[in-house]
Amino acid sequence: MGNVPESGDEDDPDAETDGGVRAYTVRLELVDEPGELLRALAPIADNGGNLLSIHHERGNITPRGHIPVEVDMECPPDRFDGIVDALRDAGVNVIQAGEEHYGEEISVVLVGHLIETDLSNTLSRIEDEADAVVQDLSVTSPDGTEGVASARARLAINSGRSTEALAAIRSIGTEKDLTVVEPLLGGETA
Repeated sequence: MGNVPESGDEDDPDAETDGGVRAYTVRLELVDEPGELLRALAPIADNGGNLLSIHHERGNITPRGHIPVEVDMECPPDRFDGIVDALRDAGVNVIQAGEEHYGEEISVVLVGHLIETDLSNTLSRIEDEADAVVQDLSVTSPDGTEGVASARARLAINSGRSTEALAAIRSIGTEKDLTVVEPLLGGETA
């Protein structure tokens, strides 16, 4: 009784998968206009994707002047490429699409003239050059925008790539005359 697919229905595209769902992350750039986020999410749902989380970074503008949006979703692997194609067909700028790959978190503290050296640019460069996602940020500037400030950034990075990510962050810090306070990484000896 009911429409439960039998084991011979593997070729049926509408058949439910048993545990064959995977998590994926899609990074998008959206124009800051009403309805753009909804327009970007519709192709995901329309093509069998299940939204897990949406990180809409409205205060962090990309170099092209758009808003970065990171969408975590799950779907059967055979539907993922169709979802990405549907996003592009809808005119959504897909920056990165693939299986969830951010397996580690690190926190760094940046100290210096953060506001004067364009904090938004610094964070965008960290995301691009360290292949990281800023998950959380807190900034303290006791002497105002022209004084020394500190920012703690919690970053999601690719598994096993903390050394490369920190090297990129150090390079950005050196260029902008910022002190980078790095986390202690386990398993390393001096």
